[in-house]
Amino acid sequence: MAKSGSPKGKSPSQLIDERIEELGDWRGKTLARVRALIKQADPEIVEDWKWRGVPVWYHDGMICTGETYKDKVKMTFAKGASLPDPAGLFNASLDGGTRRAIDIHEGEKIDEKALKVLIRAAISLNASPK
Repeated sequence: MAKSGSPKGKSPSQLIDERIEELGDWRGKTLARVRALIKQADPEIVEDWKWRGVPVWYHDGMICTGETYKDKVKMTFAKGASLPDPAGLFNASLDGGTRRAIDIHEGEKIDEKALKVLIRAAISLNASPK
């Protein structure tokens, strides 16, 4: 899903690659791992680049974003409040009416299996009749 406004004509995937490289620390490694898990959960996922540098993943609608901050990598699920979260991955934006987020801090381990289940649930929710 290449957007016409992509800087220098680069694809969103190339811009995400560059962001991971420019971070050059645990945040870049964490973003790369999250991205890999998203692609493993859904090989048909579409990557985009929005809001001046935020990776976004889509399948039948927005799944989640991958924002990087000084102290965390934040995965914000567009419809997170409607998703089952039996593993308790959501730990941020819990008061929002629609979104939910997962803040990943340096040294924290990602529950990879539970994250893939959550991603697939988000895809199923997007594909369900409105």
